[in-house]
Amino acid sequence: MRRATSYQDFWPLYLAEHRRPATRALHLFGTALGLAILAFALVTQIWWLLLVALFAGYGFAWLAHAFVEHNKPATFTHPWWSLVSDFRMLGYFLVGRLGEELKRHDIKDSDGAP
Repeated sequence: MRRATSYQDFWPLYLAEHRRPATRALHLFGTALGLAILAFALVTQIWWLLLVALFAGYGFAWLAHAFVEHNKPATFTHPWWSLVSDFRMLGYFLVGRLGEELKRHDIKDSDGAP
């Protein structure tokens, strides 16, 4: 990933690093699962589940980068921007605007379609 100097520059680079639908699906699943486990941990006060939430969120994402996208996760170069972008991508997905956002930044999957 090219070095971004602002979050505005980072976001399109982040999307490009998540070009393949399977990468995005694993990311979105991991983020949603991590949030669900986090909420459960907070409600039940089972604090070791916070670690499980962390592993769920990052584990699926890192597997996607290693085996689907074949690139290095942005977490290692921009941890905070990457975390924000994970939630931003999930938000766009949940409101049905992720495809629109990919198209706006000219991000195409391996088949040429966003």
